[in-house]
Amino acid sequence: MDRLATEHLATYAAGDTPTVEASKSAVSWGAIIAGAVVAAAVSLILLALASGLGLASVSPWPNSGVTLKTFSVMTAIGLIVVQWLASGLGGYVTGRLRTKWVGTHTHEVFFRDTAHGFIMWALSTVLVATLLASATASLVGAGAHGAAMVATGAAAGSAMADSGATNSGAGGGGGSAAGGANSSAPVGTMSPTGSISAYNIDTLFRVAQANSANSNADARAEATRILARSLTSGDVPAADRAYLAQLVAARTGVSDTDAQKRVDDTIAQVQADETKARQAADAARKASAAASIFTALSMVIGAFIACAAAALGGQLRDLHP
Repeated sequence: MDRLATEHLATYAAGDTPTVEASKSAVSWGAIIAGAVVAAAVSLILLALASGLGLASVSPWPNSGVTLKTFSVMTAIGLIVVQWLASGLGGYVTGRLRTKWVGTHTHEVFFRDTAHGFIMWALSTVLVATLLASATASLVGAGAHGAAMVATGAAAGSAMADSGATNSGAGGGGGSAAGGANSSAPVGTMSPTGSISAYNIDTLFRVAQANSANSNADARAEATRILARSLTSGDVPAADRAYLAQLVAARTGVSDTDAQKRVDDTIAQVQADETKARQAADAARKASAAASIFTALSMVIGAFIACAAAALGGQLRDLHP
């Protein structure tokens, strides 16, 4: 008996014990790919349905359709439902189709099933993201092609206009001299007036007292530049307010008091519109941030559901050999 024990120990020490490791991988790629395809198809169907319902709930008309907050909540719920159903169905299919592991501990089987569900979810996510990216790239490419066609037409028209202006200048006495002076400028040199705004030029040539000699278009353009500058600076200086009142009085014939009131009301309205635009942009930013957070949350929920569904499918698979 001692001799047999000694021989057994010697054999164990020499590393001659038989191996118990399986010869093939524990990953059932066929089941994973099948589940991923099912999950991707279900995701696309549900996303199309959710997009239709979302477009049906909004409206371009005022006081019609859901609000931005309601639409954000609907989007969050829709993303979670899509991930829940698609990941659950794909994980269940993966668990039911995977190869049965014989002689494996139940804890190891549970881990392998959940790992299969997680891998299935990751593969289906990559598939859906690739398909959506391809569709988006196609739409962007079509839009860029249309914009390029428009830009080409505009460039051709601009070239024809420049050619006509050059010919007109060459016909006059001073045009040839100007053309000769401009021809000496190096190609690609930036114009020195590129950093000078039209508002600065307006203030340079602003008359002491506005009159009705200027055309209505020139007065409107100058007033537009003054108001546009006020949007960046936050307010209209007193000198610009007084000059706008003079322009209004000269062009419309109203009294100075009425002209000043018109200017103050217009400036207040412009600032109110700017505030509304900034509020709308901020609301859109918050909605985009919430959509990104809800998307990440729904994906985490989808991964968990896929793991749980794969474990359930594998358990049912083992109950029915």
